[in-house]
Amino acid sequence: MAEGDRRAPLAPSTTRAASGADSTRRVASAPGSAGVGEFVRDLDFADLPADVVAQAQRCFLDLIGVAAAGSRTRASAIANGYAATQMCGADRDARILFDGRRASLAGAAFAGASTIDAFDAHDGHPLTKGHAGAAILPAILAVIDGAQNGEPAAGVNGRELITSLVLGYEIATRAGMSLHATVADYHCSGSWNALGCASVAARLLTLDAAWIRDALGVAEYFGPRGQMLRTCDAPTMVKDGSGWGAHVGISAALLARDGFTGAPALTVEGDDAREFWSDLGTRWRIREQYMKPYPVCRWAQPAVEATLALQRKHRFAAEDVAALSVESFREAVDLGSARTVAATTEDAQYSLRHPIAAALVFGHIGPLEVSAPRLADPRVVRLQQAMSVHEDPALSRLFPAERWARVRVTLADGRTLASEPAVARGSAENPLSEAELLGKYRDYAEPVLGKARAARIEHAAHRLGGERADLTELLDDLLQPIG
Repeated sequence: MAEGDRRAPLAPSTTRAASGADSTRRVASAPGSAGVGEFVRDLDFADLPADVVAQAQRCFLDLIGVAAAGSRTRASAIANGYAATQMCGADRDARILFDGRRASLAGAAFAGASTIDAFDAHDGHPLTKGHAGAAILPAILAVIDGAQNGEPAAGVNGRELITSLVLGYEIATRAGMSLHATVADYHCSGSWNALGCASVAARLLTLDAAWIRDALGVAEYFGPRGQMLRTCDAPTMVKDGSGWGAHVGISAALLARDGFTGAPALTVEGDDAREFWSDLGTRWRIREQYMKPYPVCRWAQPAVEATLALQRKHRFAAEDVAALSVESFREAVDLGSARTVAATTEDAQYSLRHPIAAALVFGHIGPLEVSAPRLADPRVVRLQQAMSVHEDPALSRLFPAERWARVRVTLADGRTLASEPAVARGSAENPLSEAELLGKYRDYAEPVLGKARAARIEHAAHRLGGERADLTELLDDLLQPIG
């Protein structure tokens, strides 16, 4: 496309957020690049249903709690140090989430997403088999904090943050569903949440629809198509690739702004992708995100629920268990298959055996249960060694739309107890209560941030949809170092 075909960037997004547009106005929802670009550019806070705004606020607070817990991991420390020393911005930079050091916009987004991704307790979508918010929120924070010298993102308010967050989930979730439906391999979340990050960055930088199309094309082309099942089998710090997805998304928007053209994004514009974009602006995919009650892979959580239900019903202790047998779908059975006993927090988070054992011993799985001291607990180790795992082909056929598991426990007195088939809690159909979500946030955030700072963030999150929701103090609480 020739340079002369492009229109000038729109007015700052703060103007859009404050425009007071008629709430009945329908944003562009036609499939293809034009409809998507206009949706990214024109979505207004007034277009968002009240429950979508509330869900975005839940996602925001949940992600921040996970980030606080993730900031204590070695993976986060390495990523933050790398971003602060190797991803430096010459003209614009941003503070790194819960670190305070500065990096380029793409570098700060990379570090923040890597911190959230380091602790596998963040939200996700069943049909993407992965996570949007882990990359989207750090990308938004980086662009907003990096605004300097009158750049368009300067002065963005709470309503625009919520609008951008919803936008990112809508684009990323559809891109993920489209990718999984149109390619043979199972790729990491970074391969498709990069498009969501490109979208929010393009919006905050007030790029026009033509530039947005290029940003999406660049993000898809350069997005990290990591082979996800490799890290499920043998967990390491590469996790779900969301750090690189955020980095690529921000980079794609900045490149497009400067005239760098991108191949059309096939997950958006391909004929076989059309079905995933036809309801953009009318069906809100953020409503369908699940929230995790435990900081382990979602695929392991049905078995955890089955185990805890069985323990509650029959009132046996971990010491009473002689053997366990777990039946679930293939992907769950393969979690951490390279190692019987979890040795690192990455092992514990991407394991089927460890969370079941930890749940039996401690009655719950939180940040402590996937940390080093409790990995070595001899009771947890014994139960992992006493466990066998098996695929149920019928359950495998239901994946990914449904995830089920059954558990059979043999007690030392000879009794055998069998659970009912179980699913994970926290889905749109089986949601966590508001009290559970707040409890999770506080359990994750308060030990790291302190009660006062965690409370300020919590209160600010609940006010983000207000007309006067200023972000200055909230950004300082999110982006200043801990301690």
